[in-house]
Amino acid sequence: MNNDRSRALYDRALSVLPGGVNSSVRATLPHPVFVDHGDGGHVIDADGNRYVDWVMGYGPLLYGHDVPEPVTAAIQSAAADGPMYGVPTEIEVEHAEFIARHVPSVEQVRFVNSGTEATVSAVRLARGHTGRDKIVVMQGGYHGAQESTLVEGEPGAQVPSTAGVPEEFAEHTLPVPFNDPDAAREVFDDHGDDIAAVLVEPILANSGIVMPVDGYHETLRELCDEHGSLLVFDEVITGFRVGGLGCAQGKLGVTPDLTTFGKIVGGGFPVGAIGGRADVMEGFTPAGDVFQAGTFSGHPVAMAAGKAYLEYAAEHDVYEHVNELGRRLREGITDICAEQAPTYTVVGTDSLFKTVFTREGPIGGDLETCCPAGCTQDPDCPRYDYCPKTGADVARAETDRWERVFRQEMTDQGILLTGNQFESQFVSYAHTEADVEETLEAYKHAL
Repeated sequence: MNNDRSRALYDRALSVLPGGVNSSVRATLPHPVFVDHGDGGHVIDADGNRYVDWVMGYGPLLYGHDVPEPVTAAIQSAAADGPMYGVPTEIEVEHAEFIARHVPSVEQVRFVNSGTEATVSAVRLARGHTGRDKIVVMQGGYHGAQESTLVEGEPGAQVPSTAGVPEEFAEHTLPVPFNDPDAAREVFDDHGDDIAAVLVEPILANSGIVMPVDGYHETLRELCDEHGSLLVFDEVITGFRVGGLGCAQGKLGVTPDLTTFGKIVGGGFPVGAIGGRADVMEGFTPAGDVFQAGTFSGHPVAMAAGKAYLEYAAEHDVYEHVNELGRRLREGITDICAEQAPTYTVVGTDSLFKTVFTREGPIGGDLETCCPAGCTQDPDCPRYDYCPKTGADVARAETDRWERVFRQEMTDQGILLTGNQFESQFVSYAHTEADVEETLEAYKHAL
């Protein structure tokens, strides 16, 4: 596979872009693939190489690179009317109405410009609503590039996870392990009167895809209710991908007070949103006293794209198709791992999939009773004690082997995966059974 032009573009990029990229996860080894254009479930790079694309823009591209005609028409019409106005438009009202009709927690919506901006605003709103400063986050969770959540460690020993974040920010952030109800109870016992919110991905989707154990989110809901804190679901990744139009909260049956969105909700354009209970949401200015504003918020082209994206999914078999292909992928990879890498854990749900290179697995036993299509945290599964339950469990896997050997081998075989062991991979409506079979054959060789 010839990569001369991608290498040359990366060499040029290193001179004018820090690290040669505009988002850190794109700096893959030995150099990034520079994409020229997309085609359905595939991308073609600058050298003319064709790949089955499971990155899908890191989640927004529910329809792949061939957008359905009604979506294209909506985007072109909005763009033709003018790029933006700085005043309200009808389309942002209609888009908010659609979201509020379908997502259990949402009564009102505030649109912003990215998932990061959505979580920043949700944290500020929770603090303003409760009059408290501290937030609980999950170790290994990710909520965008914001100071309040770029924190690691544990309560009492938390520190910024990156240079540039003052230690004073970390003071108010309490990281606890995902799927550990005792740790959640303990942090509320120690700090309950000061906790404004628990901010959690319903499924850890930036840590190899970790499903919640039975009852975990119900415990968080009860603790928040008991202590007057808000439960905030970060559905930037899972929103309108897991659980269909009801999102992950609908699938899991737990209703948060606030939800953050991004990716799919903008139809592939830059967008974010916060939705939730009206009495909380009305804390935003001008209704309340929590300041939030943005020049490009509710951008008419992004609103038209997002609304048409979701309406098309409501009227067609989009989720049936992507979820079925996701199941086939995970089942196929599970069978391959059982033969070639039995300690590895296949994870994912709906249209998400990943293989975590876990170092240990069950010895003996009837492995045919293991979760067949991705870990569901089933206590009766022989792998239950070995499958990842926290972000730390994923970090202890063979992450370097995944990134330095496996992913590069898959790329050489024409399969484009996300840049590291931690990021989710995504099925789109444009993918086919042939794409699944090609990917499984590449897995057999790469593992």
